[in-house]
Amino acid sequence: MTKTSNQMWGGRFATGPDAIMEAINASIGFDQRMAAQDIEGSRAHAAMLAATGIITDTDAEAIREGLLTVLSEIETGRFEFSAALEDIHMNVEARLKDLIGEPAGRLHTGRSRNDQVAVDFRLWVRDQVDAAIEGIQALMAALLVQAEAGAAWVMPGFTHLQTAQPVTWGHHMMAYVEMLGRDLSRFQDARERMNESPLGAAALAGTSFPIDREMTAAALGFDRPMANSLDAVADRDFALEFLSNSTICAMHLSRFAEELVIWSSAQFRFVALSDRFSTGSSIMPQKKNPDAAELIRAKIGRILGATVSLFTVMKGLPLTYSKDMQEDKEQVFDAADSLMLALAAMTGMVSDMTANTDSLEAAAAGGFSTATDLADWLVRALNMPFRDAHHVTGTLVAMAESKGCDLPDLSLADMQSVHSEITQDVFSVLTVQASVASRVSYGGTAPTQVLAQVAAWKERLA
Repeated sequence: MTKTSNQMWGGRFATGPDAIMEAINASIGFDQRMAAQDIEGSRAHAAMLAATGIITDTDAEAIREGLLTVLSEIETGRFEFSAALEDIHMNVEARLKDLIGEPAGRLHTGRSRNDQVAVDFRLWVRDQVDAAIEGIQALMAALLVQAEAGAAWVMPGFTHLQTAQPVTWGHHMMAYVEMLGRDLSRFQDARERMNESPLGAAALAGTSFPIDREMTAAALGFDRPMANSLDAVADRDFALEFLSNSTICAMHLSRFAEELVIWSSAQFRFVALSDRFSTGSSIMPQKKNPDAAELIRAKIGRILGATVSLFTVMKGLPLTYSKDMQEDKEQVFDAADSLMLALAAMTGMVSDMTANTDSLEAAAAGGFSTATDLADWLVRALNMPFRDAHHVTGTLVAMAESKGCDLPDLSLADMQSVHSEITQDVFSVLTVQASVASRVSYGGTAPTQVLAQVAAWKERLA
């Protein structure tokens, strides 16, 4: 059974698509999310058409008022979307025609759905980039609060998830500030690159109408129009960059989420997550599960999947537009939702979490964490080559292990039995507090360095 022809296609088709074709062809089920951007682009286009004398001021005013009415209907839930009209562009234009009649048909002068969807999608992604930037900055601010408060709290630093050397809580928080700082710069850089307008490229070759692309670009907040009409309608690099940047950011969030899952466990007890971001068990009343962290940890699967999906869609497409590119949006919409939710949840968890400083310090003191400090002391105090110092320290670690104690618990006699020139002064470097305080190299874990980095990032974010 066929439906009546979609009048937006013109007279080329005698009948409309059957139900299967309509189902695979229609995108209104998801691209209605770009309604505000579609209407914004149409308003800019109509104003330009009037300014260049392509349409009359009267028609432009009717179009402007009609589009505002359509937007109001959509925002208040009174708009009836139609799959038969395929997409957000045709749905808006059809409703505009219902409202204002003939002038609606002049709106599409000098424009194609190809450049229309390109500008809508670019505007939507730009909005998401702005939201991501804001979300990242909020999370960084929450981490800075934790870092400043815990600049001198001692905790274990890990390699291979085994105690390596003492670090400070503030230093660990600042590691994620640095990661997110790179995410921030990637989104900012991508925004600058994507901020060119495809509107006016028309189907692919430009238009013979005397349009003013500079005017529409400026009206939509773009820096300039895109310089090649073929590229303007074919390009989805902006979406790919958004997804790529989102994937890296989600990976950082996932790494931190993994640490929060570990740290909040009964085996570690490094942090307590608030009830706001935890759940209980249906059968085990003692459980407090870090579900928010676990869900954040999983979000990268969806975001990375979206990235791979869009790269796969785009990789074999000849210039310029192909219907394959209709498959560019759902993945980006889902990835944007996932990233923003993960950022918001992580910001909430970081703001609410409480560090268990006693557990952190006790863990920092275990696992012979000051062995490197002992080796460094041997180099400084005894002028011992580091490789020799490494060997002496390893022997002392083995001795402590056999005695069931840590390095600071060995006696001076024990140490001198391995190397006779060791003095009582060695014990001054074997506390975790002394260890972290000594790491004053730029970017080190010393509290003074941590506070300096906190201050520097506060200034940058301000």
